Amino acid sequence: MDDTVRQHKYVLTEDQMPTTWYNIMADLPSPPPPPLHPGRMDPVGPDDLAPLFPMDLIMQEVSAERYIDIPGGVLDVYRQWRPSPLFRAHNLERALGTPARIYYKYEGVSPAGSHKPNTSVPQAYYNKKEGTKKLTTETGAGQWGTALSYACALFGLECEVWQVGASYDAKPYRRLMIETFGAKVHRSPSEVTASGRAFLADPKNYSGSLGIAISEAVEVAATDPDTRYALGSVLNHVLLHQTIIGQEALLQLAMAGDTPTLIVGCTGGGSNFAGLSFPFIREKLAGKMSPRILAAEPASCPSLTRGVYAYDFGDTAGMTPLMKMHTLGHDFIPDPIHAGGLRYHGMAPLISHLYETGMMDAESVPQTECFAAAVQFARTEGIVPAPEPTHAIALAIREALKAKETGEETVILTALCGHGHFDLAAYDQYLRGEMVDENFTEERLQAALATLPQVANA
Repeated sequence: MDDTVRQHKYVLTEDQMPTTWYNIMADLPSPPPPPLHPGRMDPVGPDDLAPLFPMDLIMQEVSAERYIDIPGGVLDVYRQWRPSPLFRAHNLERALGTPARIYYKYEGVSPAGSHKPNTSVPQAYYNKKEGTKKLTTETGAGQWGTALSYACALFGLECEVWQVGASYDAKPYRRLMIETFGAKVHRSPSEVTASGRAFLADPKNYSGSLGIAISEAVEVAATDPDTRYALGSVLNHVLLHQTIIGQEALLQLAMAGDTPTLIVGCTGGGSNFAGLSFPFIREKLAGKMSPRILAAEPASCPSLTRGVYAYDFGDTAGMTPLMKMHTLGHDFIPDPIHAGGLRYHGMAPLISHLYETGMMDAESVPQTECFAAAVQFARTEGIVPAPEPTHAIALAIREALKAKETGEETVILTALCGHGHFDLAAYDQYLRGEMVDENFTEERLQAALATLPQVANA
C-alpha cells in the first residue's frame, strides 16, 4: 500500500467565500431566445411573472449584469455549510489505475444534503422581503422540496410541496424530512388541484412527472395573492444562485495547483451543472483555460441528446411561459428511474443555448452503469452518492479509463451534488441484481413531441 501523504481536501475559509453570484448572460456571444407569453406569443415582461415571483428574482431573471451581490442575510445562512469542500479522489484514481486526476466538489454537506439550498435560501429571503406568506413548489426525488422547506422554516414562510408520485412512493424518508422542516407534502398527481385531478383520470400519469407537479404548484400559487411559486432549477435566477459552487471550485483548484481539462456534471433541469460549469466557461471565454464541458443525463430522460430545441411549456398542463429549450415534449412521462431529480422533460434555456452553440457536449448514461460507478465511488471515497450525480461519476470514470489508454494528461472536475442516504432502496435494488435499464424508443419520443406548441418563426 502506498503510504505517501497526499493532500486530498481543499477547504476555503469563510472570508474566501464568494460574495457575488456570476451571471453568464453578461459574457455570452449571443443571448438565448426570450421566453414567450403562451397567449400573446410575445416576450414575457416583469408584469407577466409578478404573480409567481418577487420582483428581485424577476430582475435577476432578466439581468445582464455580470456579478450580482449576495445579500448579507443570505450569506449568513450560507456560512452554515459554505464554503463546501473540494476533494481529490486519490483512492478512486488508484482503483482505476488511471493517471487522470479526479476532483469532486461536494455539496452534500448542506442541511438538506444537496446543492439545492444555494438557491432555496435566496428565494425564501427575497419572498420574505416582499411580504410573501407562502411558497409552493414541486420536487422529484425530494432534495429541492427539502431545501425549500428548510429555507421557509428559517424565514417564517409556509411551504407546500407536490412530490412526483414515483419518488413519493419510493423515497418516504425524503418526504419525512420535508415534513420535519415544516412543509405540507402531496403525492403528485393529487386530488388537491384541478390539474392534478385531470391528470389522475389517465392511469399512465399515475407515476407522475416534474412537469405535472409544476402544474399543480403553479396553479395554487397563481390563485392566491399571498402565495408565490419557487422553482429549483431551469430558470436563469436559479442557475445564477448556484454559481457559488464553481466560483469556490476555481479558488480550490488554484490551491491544488491544477487546471481542469474536463468538467462534468449531471443535468436534469440544469442548476447543478450550471453552478459548477458557468464560472469555468467564463474563464474559457476569456482565454484563461480550455476545459471540455460535458453534461451527463439519464438514458431514459435524454433531453439534450435526444430532445429537440424548440419552444415548449415548462409544465405539463401548459401554465408556464413558453421557453426555447431542449425538450422531450411537455407530455412526456419519464420512466420512474431512481434519479428522480433528473426526470424532467426539458432543459434550462441557458444550457440549451450553450449546447446549441457548441460550447458544451452531452452524453446519456443508463442507470445500471451509474450505480456501478456509485458503488465503486462509495467503496473508494467513502461517500454514498445520490442517484443524480452518479451520472457524472460514471462519465468521469469513462474518461479516466480513456486517459489510462491514451496517456493524455486529464484533470477531471465533477460536482457531487448530494448524498444518497435516503436513496438506499435504489442501492438495494442494484446490489440484488434487480435494476434494469429502460429501452427508450424513438416511437415514444415522437409521440411526446407531437404535442409541442406551434410557434411561428421559432
